[in-house]
Amino acid sequence: MKRATSIPEFRALRAQLPEPVGFVPTMGYLHRGHAANVERCRKENASVVASVFVNPTQFNDPGDLAAYPRDLEADARLLERCGCDLLFVPEASEMYPDGFATKMDAGPLATVYEGAHRPGHFDGVCVIVAKLFHIVAPQRAYFGRKDAQQLAVIRQLVRDLAFDTEIVPVETVRDPDGLALSSRNVRLSPTGRIHALGISVGLMRARAAWREGERDPDSVAAIARDPGLDYDYCACVDPVSFGVPRSEGPAVVIVAATVDGVRLIDNIELSA
Repeated sequence: MKRATSIPEFRALRAQLPEPVGFVPTMGYLHRGHAANVERCRKENASVVASVFVNPTQFNDPGDLAAYPRDLEADARLLERCGCDLLFVPEASEMYPDGFATKMDAGPLATVYEGAHRPGHFDGVCVIVAKLFHIVAPQRAYFGRKDAQQLAVIRQLVRDLAFDTEIVPVETVRDPDGLALSSRNVRLSPTGRIHALGISVGLMRARAAWREGERDPDSVAAIARDPGLDYDYCACVDPVSFGVPRSEGPAVVIVAATVDGVRLIDNIELSA
């Protein structure tokens, strides 16, 4: 696996890769969920590119940015084992050089739920994803389903700006007890981790109710809630618009909850 830290260096190496190229953008501190994205990418493309970049513009809390875990060498080893050909690891100054002033507005989709609790978050996501797509020029890009709203925002970005890139969603990877894998899980205490299981247990209850015929979004969301958890939101929504789901259309329950001071997100597709 080759590694590049500057855009010119990366482009010179990218030009040597066989097409099609698949791309897995990450913020590092990788786990089996990221590995699943890379392995899927490896199966479907001649070449695999990954990036590790903790994007400062999508953090509205400087403390959260500072606390985000980092281990680049462990990330590189995992990526190489999974078949990555080229890793892009730019510094913030490379992606946001002096004088960088361009901003993006991700629209109404970015103002609800996660966007409401993290103002500007998805605008920052769109800037960095658009720049990475411009630099990498992948035929396919792989994103986990765990962040359902981010997936919807990126699909909107690709559609609106006519990127010639297919967005490939990859199923959420969970520990055997059901907790969705997250780079933030390492910050949970043993007791907090047990409490966090209430998120996935509640989501499973909601899907069971949906399969038994419950279609009222508020009732489905109430079934998903664990009374012992502190939720920012727990809602049943349409997975594209993030509005009220149509009676016979697709629906997803999305959750953000704080456990041990660690903010965790998860979701479940009700018809899956």
